[in-house]
Amino acid sequence: MIPPLARLRAHVVAIGLDGIIVPRADIHQSEVTAPHDDCLRWLTGFTGSAGVAVVLADRALLFVDGRYQVQVRAEVDPAAWEIRHLIEEPPADWLRANAARGSRLGLDATRFSCAALDALTAGAGAAGAGIVELDHDPFDAIWDDRPPAPLGAIRAMPDADAGATSADKRARIGAALAQAGADLLLETLPDNIAWLLNLRGSDVPMNPVPHSFLILDRDGGAEWFVDRRKLGNDPAGLVPGGVVLAEPDSFLARVRAVAPGKVALMDPGFAPAALRAAVIAGGGSVLAQPDPVTLAKAVKTPAELAGFRACHLQDGAAVTDFLAWIAQEVPLREAAGHPVTELEAEAHLHHLRSLRAGFLEDSFRTISAAGANAAMCHYTAPATGGAAIGTALPYLVDSGGQYATGTTDVTRTLCLGAGDDALRDAYTAVLRGFLALLTARFPTGTTPHQLDALARRPLWDIGLDYDHGTGHGVGHNLLIHEYPHRFGKKENPFRLEPGLVLTIEPGFYAEGRFGMRIENQVEVVADRPGFCRFESLTLVPIDLTLARIDRLSNEERTALDTYHAEVRHHLTPLVNARTRDFLAAQTKAVGGVGVQ
Repeated sequence: MIPPLARLRAHVVAIGLDGIIVPRADIHQSEVTAPHDDCLRWLTGFTGSAGVAVVLADRALLFVDGRYQVQVRAEVDPAAWEIRHLIEEPPADWLRANAARGSRLGLDATRFSCAALDALTAGAGAAGAGIVELDHDPFDAIWDDRPPAPLGAIRAMPDADAGATSADKRARIGAALAQAGADLLLETLPDNIAWLLNLRGSDVPMNPVPHSFLILDRDGGAEWFVDRRKLGNDPAGLVPGGVVLAEPDSFLARVRAVAPGKVALMDPGFAPAALRAAVIAGGGSVLAQPDPVTLAKAVKTPAELAGFRACHLQDGAAVTDFLAWIAQEVPLREAAGHPVTELEAEAHLHHLRSLRAGFLEDSFRTISAAGANAAMCHYTAPATGGAAIGTALPYLVDSGGQYATGTTDVTRTLCLGAGDDALRDAYTAVLRGFLALLTARFPTGTTPHQLDALARRPLWDIGLDYDHGTGHGVGHNLLIHEYPHRFGKKENPFRLEPGLVLTIEPGFYAEGRFGMRIENQVEVVADRPGFCRFESLTLVPIDLTLARIDRLSNEERTALDTYHAEVRHHLTPLVNARTRDFLAAQTKAVGGVGVQ
């Protein structure tokens, strides 16, 4: 059987090109793609959620970010692929320095955003090379057993849970279009469409959004390009008034048809480059700016925030029951020679969540990672069961649930042994960074990157850091990673204001040894006039086995005790009876310990 890389190279030669660029993306720029669109995984074996391959006749390079630098080397053939850092050396920069003059590199413009294509074109052009936009999907020709496109059922999100009707939302976005001087919004982001229409989908597990496209007029009318088979036997019962159905395959042709004389707004960071080309080919003009739906969706309604709070009570009880089970079972099973495995723990956590009111499915694949596996930020246990969870090294579990009224994301690191000095120093720094950001008060309008260093400072003080963001937005029964707000070193220009829901999740990772992270989901709330603060949505005890309590300031110990008192108050009536002693012990006040 001819390997995928050889097949792709043969196809590139057959169409007269010198190379090809392949992203981990679909036409929607989804972080998690359907199997049909997992082209990079089929080509390389890499299972992460972000990456780009550059395939030439004599070289093949795979660019992944800091979350996957360890994982990718365990999944990809090192003899075939050179591994590069997606952020520190983006493909566009590599092309600028390395592309052969006169070479022609192809790509599928439906899978690259306008911004990404422009960067690649500029990088290649600086080296005297050219980018060729293909008129076909090259993987259709070489991927023999390619899975079909998904047909997940679509369901309604009740207006009462959303806090606004679809008509109200479309009118609001239409007014924003008029103010911006645009006639149309061209929408390809599935979560934006789901939010706008008060619908949810199931094309990709744990990502409750339908794959579709939408054209919105400034008067609030919309054409929705969706496979009707997803709507079941009663489409009229799901499709909001003022929305006309069309087939998804007709989207780009329809854009060309309605484009003449129109100004079409699209977000250059997410809209596929092929969409921009369709507008221009049809005689329209493009207004490239942030999507007004993305910005509106980020600020949750009072009904959405109430739903988040309610589902976090259920989720917190499930996760605490799980941690109590881990604390009991791991030492017993380790001593008996029949240890708990990572996959078994993952399955048990899912079971405990499934017993909770409103639970629908996990919000992402659980990261159940013991010992050195936790050094891979997005590790997932293999079907064989994974490593044994023991008492010598920490166990990291990062998980979440999709509930009818919200989405959860929480990480805890549990240590059932004493831990050495390196573990204790790192964990204490992670905890202090977590508390620093969690308790921050900041002027309304502060941008997320301006606060990122608060979470890193305790790690920096001891010469440590972590190579991922410190937090991200979360959707309302939508995507676990929601744009545009994100804590990180990279500039994020979007203002923090009441109603936003984000995560706070500093960590530290020692390759081949251990990994640790503490994560809570928070909402931004108003504080004193002109200021905001964070209010924790997550209610799960934080394990302090590794923490050097004597290194916490009085303010840090007070914040920890205040949080744990809240956790204990809310969860004691909800957790299993056998969990209550564990909960009481985990949330015991530490404020009486003096600073040494």
